[in-house]
Amino acid sequence: VQLQASGGGLVQPGGSLRLSCAASGFTLNYYTVGWFRQAPGKEREGVSCITSTDSSTYYADSVKGRFTISRDNAKNTVYLQMNSLKPEDTAVYYCATADGVSAKRLCLTAMGYWGQGTLVTVSS
Repeated sequence: VQLQASGGGLVQPGGSLRLSCAASGFTLNYYTVGWFRQAPGKEREGVSCITSTDSSTYYADSVKGRFTISRDNAKNTVYLQMNSLKPEDTAVYYCATADGVSAKRLCLTAMGYWGQGTLVTVSS
């Protein structure tokens, strides 16, 4: 059972990246999935989460209108499209999954199973 985040890298301010959260060994489709980030010296933040049932979503205020979470059940993957990136978006991004919780609850509590992170650096 493994959850792997990928797609991070170095991007200039105003640029875009798409992160992927891929599951192996279990079906991600049945679970609420979330993206979290942690920058050096800062607390972990729930960025965006999506439920399994109706794909309802939750976004942190800091990313609303810029980030979009989506899921591709056929590929057992959840994505985070990040546009209009800012230097303050620089962090290690992680995905996590939990069963039977709302998107908001997952994002605010960070409960569940975590995968390894991917580093996003926004800098000119």
